[in-house]
Amino acid sequence: MRFLTYLLIGTFFGFVMTKSEAISWYRILEMFRFESFHMYGIIGTAVVLGAIGVALAKRFGLTAFDGQALKLNPKQFSVPRYLYGGILFGLGWALTGACPGPMFTLLGQGIWLIGLVILSATAGTFTYGVLRNKLPH
Repeated sequence: MRFLTYLLIGTFFGFVMTKSEAISWYRILEMFRFESFHMYGIIGTAVVLGAIGVALAKRFGLTAFDGQALKLNPKQFSVPRYLYGGILFGLGWALTGACPGPMFTLLGQGIWLIGLVILSATAGTFTYGVLRNKLPH
């Protein structure tokens, strides 16, 4: 049952990404050139909906599928950490034309070359995991 739930949520997410044009390389180029509000509107809407979702989950005591309590661990704010991470994320987004969510949407639409980007992102994540203890945090 859980697999079906995830499949339906993922399908809905892919549909929304496609219809909102969030997977469009042209829309992403417009955003990075500050030529259009379109992508900023999508991102802002996602942030607001996410905040509302978290607030409602806390208010009504929602739990995960396995019954565990939902909790957000506080993060220690570090300017260099988030600055460098944001720069790397933004460069990857600008170079590939896709951030992680739309990458899978593009793959689902049959754009097979994005598979190379997904493999590279996975390798980068794995490398970070291996080197994490040696990196400054």
